[in-house]
Amino acid sequence: MRVTSVARPQRSKRPKHPAGERNGFGARLTAPLLLGSLLNPLNTTMISTGLVAIGHDFGVGASDTAWLVSVLYLASAVAQPVLGKLADGIGPRRVFLGGLVLVVASGLVGALAPGFGWLLVSRALLGVGTSAAYPAAMAVLRDESRRLGSPTPRTVLGRLSFAALGSAAIGPTLGGLLVATAGWRAVFAVNVPVAVVAYATALRWIPQDIPRESPAAGRAKTLDPLGTTLFTGALSCLVVFLLDLRHPMWLLLAPVVLLSALLTWWQLRHPHPFIDLRMLAANHALARTYLRHGLSYLVVYCVMYGFTQWLEEERGYSSLHTGLVMLPMSLAALACSLIGARTKGIRAPLTVAAVLLTAGSSLLLCTTGSTPLAVLLLAGACFGIPQGLMGTGNQAAVQQFAPADAIGSAAGLQRTAQYIGAITASGLIGLAYGQRADDGGLHLMAAVGAVLALALIVLTATDRALRRRPGRDQETKNAEQEIKNA
Repeated sequence: MRVTSVARPQRSKRPKHPAGERNGFGARLTAPLLLGSLLNPLNTTMISTGLVAIGHDFGVGASDTAWLVSVLYLASAVAQPVLGKLADGIGPRRVFLGGLVLVVASGLVGALAPGFGWLLVSRALLGVGTSAAYPAAMAVLRDESRRLGSPTPRTVLGRLSFAALGSAAIGPTLGGLLVATAGWRAVFAVNVPVAVVAYATALRWIPQDIPRESPAAGRAKTLDPLGTTLFTGALSCLVVFLLDLRHPMWLLLAPVVLLSALLTWWQLRHPHPFIDLRMLAANHALARTYLRHGLSYLVVYCVMYGFTQWLEEERGYSSLHTGLVMLPMSLAALACSLIGARTKGIRAPLTVAAVLLTAGSSLLLCTTGSTPLAVLLLAGACFGIPQGLMGTGNQAAVQQFAPADAIGSAAGLQRTAQYIGAITASGLIGLAYGQRADDGGLHLMAAVGAVLALALIVLTATDRALRRRPGRDQETKNAEQEIKNA
């Protein structure tokens, strides 16, 4: 992996901090980053309680409203690495603010939508706009780390993970409250004030971007329209195929293979590719991190959506009771994201997470409609603890293994791996359950989860790169050494 050393930082070229802002990773720097980063996971779950009401208002069925979920996943999976590369090229502050402008626009389009098609447009814009925050936040923290000559604290990374997990956990509850009190349009409109506050605080508290090439030159080098188009086409066909595995449209695999082959050919020829395949081929530790992250969330999303459906249809629980049963999972995920942020290593928490995923899947293999409630609560906790540990652990791994000058795009690809896992989980749930969630479908899903969790144990335990404690990136070390020598 090529590492570029940096010249001795000059005072005139340091990012300008707002008046009165203290140096370091303080609350003012992190507050807008956290506020912006919670919007994407919040909107992935908040819409779930409004789908029925939307379908009734526009006269569409469940198969149509499901696209309100899928289109955001698809837009986010594509936009995360694109906006991450843009943050590396022209500056994360610009990208962060631009994404929030799109969020405001998407909220207004959704709240005022005269037809169902406009809601799809709104969700696509929302997926793109909210995708800017996380990779841009990672790039902002990288720039601050360079300026201070010290690594980003794990506790700061833990707060980012906590914001994502917490917002996803409260999404259904918040969405239900908004739908019940103000109607489903409030689920879209609520993004407007949150984005406005995030924009105002970011404008005030996030430092100006460090000097780079002109924005036009940065965009020219960063954007790869053909590569982005090929990736979007291949992923779109794959999503449509995965959404109905019970009646697979095998012909869709032909364009997936063709577009993937063209994408690979083009990325290897392009001087600034959308996905740096050469870097991934050389950086095995980072490639394994993406694989591990995607597999982990595939298992978790199967439980988050598949287990809840089983609780309602097989056990006969109401939505409120189901939410209470899943509460230990959410609380465990939140608590362990903070605990994982305070650990110094990466391998141990990720190994514990994989073992618990195996245990949770094994519990579900033995679960039936008459299983005691205590066992169901224990199973939920077995999936919540790994969710917190692997979120912060894989985030730290990306911070450690990614090239320092490409942390934005690397963070974006991490989220893309997560969304591909979520999309695959949707297909597996449909395959396992069919028309109704029953014990047989739950056991099939749990068996797949157990196999994948065992693979995660092997993948994590045998990864020698994880034995090294996360340290300062090479560019920061170079900068510190040159300052010391001077």
